[in-house]
Amino acid sequence: MTIKTLFIVTAVVEAATGVALLLSPSVPVSILLGASLDTLGGFVVARVAGAALLSLGIACWLAHYDEKSCAARGLVTAMFFYNAVTVAVLAYAGIGLGLSGIGLWPAVLLHAAMAVWCFAFLWIKRMNVATESSQLN
Repeated sequence: MTIKTLFIVTAVVEAATGVALLLSPSVPVSILLGASLDTLGGFVVARVAGAALLSLGIACWLAHYDEKSCAARGLVTAMFFYNAVTVAVLAYAGIGLGLSGIGLWPAVLLHAAMAVWCFAFLWIKRMNVATESSQLN
């Protein structure tokens, strides 16, 4: 699969999740964690998270047109970090906090797969750069 495909998949998944959090934050939170948002602060933070995810989705959608740029590599690096941390936070929510919505473990697996996908592209890019520089010497 190409980096273009990675950007498109990320754009669709994160933008859809972002829109869901913006419009009705209690629904995705309930599906993901099996918990409710009990405070106004929780609703505000969930909507800010929704805006951030929608922004990531937009950035990935736009990057799929120019996947060879340095900015695209930076975006993949940020996506790797986001997905890896999301796996840790969601796994802790399930194991450490005992939260369990129907979507929790599928979300953990999805983000783990996305992190591996991002890492693979970063590793391949690093290996290609190392090969090119050794051929120049």
